[in-house]
Amino acid sequence: MSADEFDVDIERMFAQTPRMADSELFASRVEARLASGSRLRAVALTAAGLIGGVFAVRESMNFDFSLSSGQAQTQTQTLGQGLEAAGGGANDVVRAVVDQIGLSDMGMGSMGGMQLFWVVAATLVFIAAAGVVKLSQEA
Repeated sequence: MSADEFDVDIERMFAQTPRMADSELFASRVEARLASGSRLRAVALTAAGLIGGVFAVRESMNFDFSLSSGQAQTQTQTLGQGLEAAGGGANDVVRAVVDQIGLSDMGMGSMGGMQLFWVVAATLVFIAAAGVVKLSQEA
């Protein structure tokens, strides 16, 4: 049997799927699972959003807005140290990637906390905009 004959035979065999005796029961079970999963997912996402919102409001209320030169420097250093401690092992991975692409002499660690925040925020906005453009082109 040649390859061309084999393709035709396969297409003919799988052109119509056989009906199963319990196909309606299977479809109803799948629909029920999808419906119950979406309810649970909606509740979980709502709860996570509320908890995150409470933490965001609490932290914004506790933020000290007096930015005298000495205090702002201390707050920026504290934030930078916190970000550096949270980065942990990710710092080594990022450093290896940056070394590979040839940007090792660009010092992000010398940036203050707010500058680093704005760089990350701008990057996330750019990624979101690129995603929206990609989705609008597909639709």
